[in-house]
Amino acid sequence: MSKQVGIIMGSKSDLPIMSEAAKALEELGVNYELTIVSAHRTPRRMIDYAESARQRGIKVIIAGAGGAAHLPGMVASLTSLPVIGVPIKSSNSIDGWDSILSILQMPAGIPVATVALNGAKNAGILAASMVGAYDAKVAENMDNFKKELREKVEENARDVELKGWRDTLDD
Repeated sequence: MSKQVGIIMGSKSDLPIMSEAAKALEELGVNYELTIVSAHRTPRRMIDYAESARQRGIKVIIAGAGGAAHLPGMVASLTSLPVIGVPIKSSNSIDGWDSILSILQMPAGIPVATVALNGAKNAGILAASMVGAYDAKVAENMDNFKKELREKVEENARDVELKGWRDTLDD
């Protein structure tokens, strides 16, 4: 089966964060590809990746970047596919705010859906939701995932209500 989501990041140092998107997609039954594409160090690779994504069957691109964080926006400027940006708190960042603002503050016409700092897991879940809009099996997996979230919260609420908060702190 073809890959439905592309996960890209600016450098290998982003992999511990971006692997969370891959894990979420695996849990939700979404095929993906994962690679390194730097907007600054490999601009031709970035252009080739973005411009060929649709022909390869990609439906959504998740792009993670730290520091100046130009990758998500540059990729969004090169494709009409939805791009989800993951701001990454890197070793040279200003507490991650530079990455967040760089990805959030896109000009009109070049939108990037942006998740929280280091929020690659939510990026994977959001990408699966987008794929699920057109793929019945992924939609079913998303429905089950959301149901499990609700059931866990309801279980925790019952525990707190029955046992009291002091007795549930260590659970």
